[in-house]
Amino acid sequence: MEPENPVRPVRFGIIGGAGFRAQYYLRIARAMPDRFQVSGMVVRNEAKARAMEAQWGATTYRSLEQLLKNESSDFIVVSVSGSEGMDYMFKLAEAGMPALAETPPASDLEGLELLHDQLTAAGARIQVAEQYQFHPIQEARLALIHSGRLGRITETTVSISHLYHGVSLIRKMLGITFEEVKIKGMRFESQWVQGPTRQGPPTEDKVIPSQRDLAWLDFGDRLGIYDFTRDQHRSWIRSNHLSVRGERGEIFDTRVLIQQETTVPLQLELKRVNKGELENQEGYFLQGIICGEQWLYDNPFAPARLYDDEIAIARCLQRMAEYIQGGPAFYSLAEASQDHYLGKMLEKAILTGETVTATRQRWAGEM
Repeated sequence: MEPENPVRPVRFGIIGGAGFRAQYYLRIARAMPDRFQVSGMVVRNEAKARAMEAQWGATTYRSLEQLLKNESSDFIVVSVSGSEGMDYMFKLAEAGMPALAETPPASDLEGLELLHDQLTAAGARIQVAEQYQFHPIQEARLALIHSGRLGRITETTVSISHLYHGVSLIRKMLGITFEEVKIKGMRFESQWVQGPTRQGPPTEDKVIPSQRDLAWLDFGDRLGIYDFTRDQHRSWIRSNHLSVRGERGEIFDTRVLIQQETTVPLQLELKRVNKGELENQEGYFLQGIICGEQWLYDNPFAPARLYDDEIAIARCLQRMAEYIQGGPAFYSLAEASQDHYLGKMLEKAILTGETVTATRQRWAGEM
C-alpha cells in the first residue's frame, strides 16, 4: 500500500512585503514551512527589496504583474492601505486570483460601496484578515457563547482595540450582522505616562495627553459598549477588558459565572494551558484554553512558537486556504465594510456628542 500524499503547504504571495503587517505573514511562514510558504513579495523599492530577500530568503518583484507571471500562488495577501489596496483588489479580481486583504478594505463609505458593487456582486473571491476574532481567548469565549451555557447574550463590553477592530468583536459576541443601531459616544481626556508604541518601548519617562473614547451601541434588544484609549493594547499600565452577559451567566475577562437550572451556581475560569512550564519538556507553546472540564480552544498550530496575534493571523491564512477550496467565508468584504462603517459612525457620535443612527447599507445580507 502506497503512503498517502502529504498535504501541500499553502502558497501565498504578499503585496507590500516590506511593511509592518506583512512581516507577520513572513514570521508565520518561517515558523511553519510545512503549512505555509511565501511564493513571492511585491516590494517596489529596490533597496528595501534586497534587504527583505536577505532577511527572509523570499523572492521579491517590483510589480504584481511580475509576481503573477513568475510564481504559482494559491492567493495573494494585500498588505497595503487606502486606495492602493483597492486598486490591487481590482487587479487581482480581474486576474482571477483570490485575495486576502488587510483592514480596512477602503478608507471611506464610497470606497466600501464601490467594492460591493464591482467586486462582491461580481463574485470576486476576497476575504479580509480581521484577526481579533481568532485570538485564542476570543475563540474560547465564542465557543462558550455558542455552547448555550450563558443563555441568550444581551450585552458585551469590549475594551480591546480601536474602532472597526473593537466593533467586530462587539458584533461577534452579540451575534449581530447588519442590524440598525443607535450610537451615543463621549471622549474623556486625561494624562498618563507614555508606554510602548509600534516603534517599541518608551525611552524616557514622559507624561502625555490621553484620550479615552466610549460609545454605547444600542441594537434594541442587545447592547454593545465600546471603550478604548489610544495605545491601550500596548500599554504597560492599562488593561484590556472584555465581558459578555447572557440570561444564565457572564464572562468577565477570564472569569465565568453561570447559574445552572438546578439553581447551583458555577464559578469557572478560562485557563490557558502552556506546554514547557515547570518540568514539562514538550517544548514551549500554547496548548489551549480549558474551562472546568471542557477544552474550549485547542491551538491548531501547536507546537509552533507563535504569540496570540500571530496565531490569529495564521488562522486567517488557514481559513483563506479552506475558503478558496469551497469552504465558508470567514470575514467577507461585507462584514469588513460593516465594521468600518460602524467605526466611522461611532467616531462621529464621539466627536459630535449626538446620537447617530447607523442604517442598513447596500452590502447588508452579504456574508
